[in-house]
Amino acid sequence: MPTNLPAPTYSGPLTISVSVDIDAPIEKVWEVLLDFPKYGEWNPFVRKQVITDENKKPLEDQTPGAGRYLLMTVHIPPTMDDSVSSTTAFEQITHVESDKHRIAWRNLLPQWLVKAERWQALSTNEEGKTVYETREVFAGIGAYFIKWFLGANLKKSFDAMAEGLKTYSEQNSDE
Repeated sequence: MPTNLPAPTYSGPLTISVSVDIDAPIEKVWEVLLDFPKYGEWNPFVRKQVITDENKKPLEDQTPGAGRYLLMTVHIPPTMDDSVSSTTAFEQITHVESDKHRIAWRNLLPQWLVKAERWQALSTNEEGKTVYETREVFAGIGAYFIKWFLGANLKKSFDAMAEGLKTYSEQNSDE
C-alpha cells in the first residue's frame, strides 16, 4: 500500500517507523491525534503534550499549527504509570496538513547535535480502515547515542503510541 508520509528530506543513523490499521473513521482518528490535551488518556509514550510559547508557557489555545511549540512529557520505555520517571522534549510543529491528514514536528536541539523530524499521517486502505503511519529520522552526532542507548525502547514507545491510538479511536468511534 502506498504511504501518506512525505519522503524524508535527509537520512541518519536511526529511523523509526510504525504503521497500524485502525477500525475507525479517518476524521475520528485525526481528531484524536490532534487533541493534545487528551493524550494522557490513551498514550503510554507521550503522556502529556502541551502547546506553548517559545518560553514553554502553555497557551490557552491548544490547536496545533505550524510554527507553534510543543512541550511533551514522554516515557521511554512506554507506560501509563505516571509515577515512573519521565523526560521532556521541546519541539516545534512544522506542518499541519488537515487536507492530507498529516502533522509533523522537529526537535529544537542544535541540528549538528540531533536533527529529528517526526511525521504522522493517516490514510484509508482498501478495506476502509484508517491507516496510521509515523516516521522519525534522527541525524547528527547525537543520533548515534539515541540509537545505541534509546533506540529499542524508543521503537517500543512508537509502537505503544500506535496501539494506544488504535484502541482509543476504535473504542470512541461511536461517539
